[in-house]
Amino acid sequence: MKLSWYSGYGEVDVKGTAEELTALAVALDAGEGHLTVEEGELTGVEVIGTGGPGVVIRVDAGRRLPVVLGDADGRELLAEGLRDMASADDGGHWHIDYHPGHAWLAEGSVALVVNSPLGGMPLRRKRS
Repeated sequence: MKLSWYSGYGEVDVKGTAEELTALAVALDAGEGHLTVEEGELTGVEVIGTGGPGVVIRVDAGRRLPVVLGDADGRELLAEGLRDMASADDGGHWHIDYHPGHAWLAEGSVALVVNSPLGGMPLRRKRS
């Protein structure tokens, strides 16, 4: 997995294999975990289950890792989206940005861009 931190935009870019995205989803479902990565400016992802409400994603600059804190319902929705990206058969990416009234992302979260293992933009298929 490769994690890039764009502090000027307050955004973490996530690129990984289907297995890596699924491993992150498993940690979210469990409400705890630490995944170490070898590429990018960030060194891993930490998941901590809390009472919520919702999910807050922040970057711990000292440890150089995103920390995902949140309640079970919010973590489950994030995990579901990660699994969807892991299994996408045409590429693409998922922007996760807080806005007032967001269903599960809490105010104060950094944004995430999760890229499909097949690439960040959907593949164009030739028409016959």
